[in-house]
Amino acid sequence: MEAGYGLAPTEIVERLLAAGAVGCNLEDSIVGRLKDAEQHAEWLSEVSIAAGDRLVLNARVDTFLFGDRSAETAVKRACLYIDADADVVYPILAPEELLPDLANGVSKPLNALYRPGNASPSRLGSLGAARVTFGGGLHLQAATDVTDLAQKIGQAYGTR
Repeated sequence: MEAGYGLAPTEIVERLLAAGAVGCNLEDSIVGRLKDAEQHAEWLSEVSIAAGDRLVLNARVDTFLFGDRSAETAVKRACLYIDADADVVYPILAPEELLPDLANGVSKPLNALYRPGNASPSRLGSLGAARVTFGGGLHLQAATDVTDLAQKIGQAYGTR
């Protein structure tokens, strides 16, 4: 749901439920910049109240995209979102070596991003991730595999 597309919390929830969703990611950035964390937490609280127990709210923490990229800052924002009743926190693009600090710093499950060529989902779990998001990673891996196969076929038959 990105950052909510400017919709009121009740409308976000109504639309998600109508679409059959059981959860959503809600970002704390918009147009390439971080939102004010306290204001975002208030908004998340409103979404949580509207959702009740009908949706899992995964609060995305975008500090590794647009912030100072420290575990301390990510944890601070994540804790605000947990206090606002987010069910999961998702510091997208958090470096593998910071996952234990992030997991230890929050009281709810930590979501990590799988990226082809980096840590495996099981490795991410061993570092503290309770949930792994694949995002565009599966698509990128499939595209790479198809390209590699096409090149091998082309080489085998002397074509490009």
